[in-house]
Amino acid sequence: MPVNLNKPSRWKADIALSVDEYNQWFLRFAPQTFREEREKAVCGVEAMLERTNRLRQFTTAELRTHPSILFALRMSTAPPIARDRLVGLADVPKTMVNAMEKRGVLPPRMKSATIESHLERMVRMVMRLIDADIFPWIETKVSPTDEQVHRAATIVADRLCGANADPIVRNAQEQRQLAKIKAWLERRGYEDYSGRVTLDTMQPGQFAFRLNAPGLKEDMKPVNIPIDAVVKPLKAKPRQLPLLIEAKSAGDFTNTNKRRKEEATKVGQLRRKYGAKVQYVLFLCGYFNSGYLGYEAAEGIDWIWEHRMDDLVKLGL
Repeated sequence: MPVNLNKPSRWKADIALSVDEYNQWFLRFAPQTFREEREKAVCGVEAMLERTNRLRQFTTAELRTHPSILFALRMSTAPPIARDRLVGLADVPKTMVNAMEKRGVLPPRMKSATIESHLERMVRMVMRLIDADIFPWIETKVSPTDEQVHRAATIVADRLCGANADPIVRNAQEQRQLAKIKAWLERRGYEDYSGRVTLDTMQPGQFAFRLNAPGLKEDMKPVNIPIDAVVKPLKAKPRQLPLLIEAKSAGDFTNTNKRRKEEATKVGQLRRKYGAKVQYVLFLCGYFNSGYLGYEAAEGIDWIWEHRMDDLVKLGL
């Protein structure tokens, strides 16, 4: 039975309540979350400066050992350069830069000599563009004080976190949503089996986070679909599929409209595998307007509002 997708008369009021809930969370927790991430970034940059003798001995060895530091190095130039700009200026593969920054690894199939050549070009480009106002000792050849090093690390960390602000807040909000789902389920007698079950082995009364569900693409090729939360109702029948929950939060209306096709793609892949019986719902908090909701409803995707999460009971939990 539908919970919210067939009740458009309630959407406007729910949107307002959802926006209020997100804004209240943002004002309470986002500044602290950002400060904590910035402090981590400061420590990371200071460690890099220590390893490279304050960038005076910056070589490919640093990037080989700590590939993810490339993000901070891009924020150390004047002006700070985007990922694609570094790819063009240094003439290096975009896939390599993405692997280094996003996954903290070097391309596993690339020859060592080729990797070294690309890293050398990155090092030369970073040092050519290094911001002399942040790292004045590079030009003056005078050893920096601890205060200068800390100031430089703080400036770079500010740039890094500024460029990464949306993902930082989004990740914090996602963790908060999953924690809220966990607390709600455990109060009702469910047990967390994350990492110990699959979609097929899950028993009634169990739930798991970050679980891959098998699906089928349009060409019927298999695909693993990451699901935020999977719950097997306490009174589920032996062959009944668990409930699949996708946690979604948004701090503005624009991004939700860009991302709304993601859910439609996922549910399509699930339905090809399991048929119409699959239960896939969204757990929403934030800026989701009528256009977004109407699109999801047209795809047969229902949702639960975080500000009224007891509606989960209507889905059999």
